[in-house]
Amino acid sequence: QSQLVESGGGTVPPGGSLRVSCATSTSSFKFYAMGWFRQAPGKEREGIACISSDSNYKNYPDSVKGRFSISRDNARNTVYLHMDSLKPEDTGIYFCAAQWKVSGTCSLSEAPYGNWGQGTQVTVAS
Repeated sequence: QSQLVESGGGTVPPGGSLRVSCATSTSSFKFYAMGWFRQAPGKEREGIACISSDSNYKNYPDSVKGRFSISRDNARNTVYLHMDSLKPEDTGIYFCAAQWKVSGTCSLSEAPYGNWGQGTQVTVAS
């Protein structure tokens, strides 16, 4: 399995913005659907964004819809999560995950994803 490495986490004030990235060395990145998941302190990990292999399909839960945006650059083997209007409840460890899926949609459920990064901490606090 290829390695996924998240970066870009940090501490931002409420209402601020942040972009986290997830890079992989695999040359087959373009055949993977990608997801971003978040684990808040004391809570289950939840899916917060996903993108299909060709970027034609994206999905978000209501909790982040309109504030978060997922994108990918298949030439750079990287997926991004841009977060605006951050709230304290967005605090958590952010993980990226990969699912081999040449075409079609993507999932906000953990089950289809077989490859995970180690996570990057995002803290929203004044």
